[in-house]
Amino acid sequence: MSDIIDPSRSSAGRTTRRGALGLLGAGAVLLGFAPVAAVAANGDEKVLNEALVLRDPDIPVAGNPDGDITIVEYFDFQCPYCRKLAPELNAAVKQDGRVRLVHKDWPILGPVSVYAARLVLATRYQNKFVEAHDAVISLDVKLTESGTRDRLAKAGIDVDRAVADLLAHQEAIAATLKRTDEQATAFGFNGTPAFIIGKFRVPGPLTQEQFGQAIADARKANAKK
Repeated sequence: MSDIIDPSRSSAGRTTRRGALGLLGAGAVLLGFAPVAAVAANGDEKVLNEALVLRDPDIPVAGNPDGDITIVEYFDFQCPYCRKLAPELNAAVKQDGRVRLVHKDWPILGPVSVYAARLVLATRYQNKFVEAHDAVISLDVKLTESGTRDRLAKAGIDVDRAVADLLAHQEAIAATLKRTDEQATAFGFNGTPAFIIGKFRVPGPLTQEQFGQAIADARKANAKK
C-alpha cells in the first residue's frame, strides 16, 4: 500500500501490505460509528458519523445506488496498488449487484495527486464523476496534470468545463477533500488504498475474491443487528 508521505504524520503502526490481506481478521475492525463526533488520530475532534462516511452528498455513487452494502474506498490516483486493484474492485461490485461504491480521493502522494483529485471532483458538475474516476485510475503511466486532462478528454469529459467548474466551486471541492482527509485520519489509515466495507475498517488492498468475502461478511454483520 502507498503510505502518507507527509513527514509530520506519525508512521507508527503502519499496516504492511501482506498484513492487510488478513481479511476481516487482525487487519479489520468492526466499526461503531459515532453519532456525533469522534476524536481523530491527531487529537482534534472531527465529525465522523455514518451518514458522512457512507453517504457523502458531494461524492456521486458508483455501483448500485440502492445497494444494501456500501464500500468506501480511500485512494490516491498515483497509488500503484489503487490502480492495480481497481478492476478487481469493480468486478466484485458488478458481480454482487447490490453494492454502493463510493470513491473518496485522499491525495497524499503530492501536488499532482491533489490536482487530479480536484479536477475529477469538478466533473461531478457535469454528471461525469464516475466516468472521470475510472478513466484516471486506469492510467498505466506516470500521473501528470496534462496527462490527467488528456485522459479525461479521451473519456468524453468536457475538460474546459471541468476546469471552469473547478474554479467556480473550488471552496466546495476543497471542503470535500478536507472532509475525506479528516475521516481517513480519524479511522487511523496510514496510506492508500483503505476501505470501509459495511461497518468494517479494512486497511490495504484486496483481491476480487477477498472483496466478495468482505461484502458477504458485512452483510452478515448487518443481519445480526
